[in-house]
Amino acid sequence: MKLLTYEVDRRKDIGVMSKDEMWVYPLRAFGMEYTSMMEVVKGFSQSEKDLLEHVSGLEPYGITGAAMRSEVRILAPIEAPEQDIICLGLNYMEHAEESARFKKEAFDGVRKEAVYFSKRVNRTVGPDGEISSHSDIVDSLDYEAELGVIIGKEAYRVPKEQVRDHIFGYTIINDVSARNVQNAHKQWYFGKSLDGFTPMGPCILTADSVEYPPKFPIRSLVNGEVRQESNTERMIFDIDHIVSELSMGMTLKAGTIISTGTPSGVGMGFTPPKFLKAGDVVECVIDGIGSIKNTVSE
Repeated sequence: MKLLTYEVDRRKDIGVMSKDEMWVYPLRAFGMEYTSMMEVVKGFSQSEKDLLEHVSGLEPYGITGAAMRSEVRILAPIEAPEQDIICLGLNYMEHAEESARFKKEAFDGVRKEAVYFSKRVNRTVGPDGEISSHSDIVDSLDYEAELGVIIGKEAYRVPKEQVRDHIFGYTIINDVSARNVQNAHKQWYFGKSLDGFTPMGPCILTADSVEYPPKFPIRSLVNGEVRQESNTERMIFDIDHIVSELSMGMTLKAGTIISTGTPSGVGMGFTPPKFLKAGDVVECVIDGIGSIKNTVSE
């Protein structure tokens, strides 16, 4: 089941995608008065989920407010995260190798511990929004297609075998990065947290819609050229490891967003590097979730 934040007739709404993905049905049509996706993540009941699973398979006729997908503007599912996004660095072996090569560092092929960092996000960018180039301070703008995991139930000291019970769903995140800023400051926070650096969408795919752990094909394209292509099952540290380890010492509240790392093929991994420039179109695709397609602004 795919849940959306969208706009139609200048009204913002929360909806569910019909199973044929041709229509969007507002949750309010079924008595669910949620005003944001964060409210859904925190308050969604099993009975509501079961109802939406059923109605998403119905014809649109008779459903109040039903709109054709082509007539709505799909927004980022969570437009204003309540906390910084928790990110994984170097969580695909080939990406760890290309990162070391770009920085001219030795890499022994061993990843014993996960690398965590945070990404400040005041507002996410929608699936067709613009990536801000920040060309006055950025000369090496890069892209990173990633699987985003949304926590649906507060997690503290959760063993690996129980992690799946705390997952609400999945989305696509482009962890846009300013490599020169990132490297100059010897840490990743500033270079990954500039305004307009977090495209997200197009929906949240509920966790019970796919097998667990999910094995999503993931790829990115720049101006139609495939740059990244992998599968989330190739993550070094999987969702069970990530959530369980973090929750051993910190509470992961409902609505927490975790961006699980990117495969190889980012701009800095090429020789010479293929960084983004104004006008470039970056598409991040995860089969089963959808795609986000964003243009780099001046």
